[in-house]
Amino acid sequence: MTAKNDYKLDHKELTQWYKKNHRALPWRANKDPYRIWLSEVMLQQTTVVAVIPYFEKFLTSFPTVKHLAEAEESSVLENWAGLGYYSRARNLHKAAKALASQGFPKTAAELLELPGFGPYTSRAVASIAFGEKVGVLDGNVIRVLSRRFGLKVEWWNNKGRDQLQKISDELALQGDADVVNQALMELGATVCTPQKVMCMMCPWVSRCVARKENKIDVLPLKKPRKESEVWVWKPQVSLKDGKVGLVVNNYAPFLKGQMIFPGEIALEKNKPKAYDAKHNITHHDIFIQISKKKSLSNKDVQWVNVTELKKINPSSLLQKVLHKVDV
Repeated sequence: MTAKNDYKLDHKELTQWYKKNHRALPWRANKDPYRIWLSEVMLQQTTVVAVIPYFEKFLTSFPTVKHLAEAEESSVLENWAGLGYYSRARNLHKAAKALASQGFPKTAAELLELPGFGPYTSRAVASIAFGEKVGVLDGNVIRVLSRRFGLKVEWWNNKGRDQLQKISDELALQGDADVVNQALMELGATVCTPQKVMCMMCPWVSRCVARKENKIDVLPLKKPRKESEVWVWKPQVSLKDGKVGLVVNNYAPFLKGQMIFPGEIALEKNKPKAYDAKHNITHHDIFIQISKKKSLSNKDVQWVNVTELKKINPSSLLQKVLHKVDV
């Protein structure tokens, strides 16, 4: 661990680099917490280049928190389609309803109480929009700090995350937290990347422990991969008058709480010999065996126009099933 007075030098080098080298991104145009929040949610699991057109389109449809709060969920999901991980959009919509009535809290602790606001998003919005002196910790920051300080920490566990979070917080305390946090993320996104590392462009090149010890390729430590699970899903697809029957998913381990086809699902040791289609969601390998039903006895079935299905549930899994059925 570096001595405390080193943080001041780290901070100075980092912020000077950021002011000269940062990219002009649409969510950096001002300190509007709505725009900052939206960008942070969209950037989870998605690259900057991919997000920009979605961000601009979304703002055209919902220019303020109030517009988002008053929108139908189907409209929000439609504007989100293509970004994946649709629970993010649903939580965005839920949080917007609370924010539209009470306004944006200015601290990470208060933001953390809202749907979809985890530790990272709360700290990012609080520091960038409101200047709260708290550090952030996302994938880019984890990589940068692990290499800079030569830390072999299991960042996916609480102990390792806490160690890195303390360093991030210490850096944020040295000056403008919004600049420091964006600088760390920018450094990880453009210079200290997972594969193509451009050390000579880094403000910390002369003090990076991983570079000195030739450990750039092994830091940060790689999170153990979760073993894939084989799930055999037997969706019951019933079509009548241009409508398809759906239920709220309370039986499958994927797309929880979303509208999907009723059916059965089982965890198996081996993949089945016969199946209609295959789909992957995170570590779930889903083998689909379609059951066509003329009628459904489930009293909780809701009938949805086939043409509206993407608005109800944009997941490509449902479309994949429908393509195997004569609509």
